[in-house]
Amino acid sequence: MADAVNLEEMATTHDTLVLEGPDGVGKSTLAERFAVQHGFRVIHSPRTPDHLDLATRYREILSGAGRILFDRCFISELVYGPLHRGRSRITWSEALDLAESVINRKGLFVHLTAPPPVIHQRLLDRDGESVGLGEVAALVTGYQRVFTTLADYTKVLTFGTTTLELPPAG
Repeated sequence: MADAVNLEEMATTHDTLVLEGPDGVGKSTLAERFAVQHGFRVIHSPRTPDHLDLATRYREILSGAGRILFDRCFISELVYGPLHRGRSRITWSEALDLAESVINRKGLFVHLTAPPPVIHQRLLDRDGESVGLGEVAALVTGYQRVFTTLADYTKVLTFGTTTLELPPAG
């Protein structure tokens, strides 16, 4: 976990931000804040239909110009894919290739995390329903594993969002 995370510095020193973590951890809240305050174009990546090539989709986005903030991206497929379908539709080789593209765009990977009960309650408050606490715990663990591996290749900032209100950027 990062010691004094300075969100303002993160937003001003990178042209590409990848915000990842389970549903309910605060990705969209932080993405909206960075879009308004720092001019990022937010790309929210909902579940991509099975017939689409994920790696190609993200390569095309990353080849574009301007400041980009991913509110979920290819990293999530490495977590949700195995849990929901028994396999990921993106290989680690493709993920590392895409990570290199993020890095080449002055990018940073941000792993947002919170304890499973906090995430579970946020989902209930936001949506009126939630996956079970066991599945939330499996997602938190899955993201921890993926980011531990990714950290062998690039810098990953881990940011705890335990409080229900994220601190203001800056």
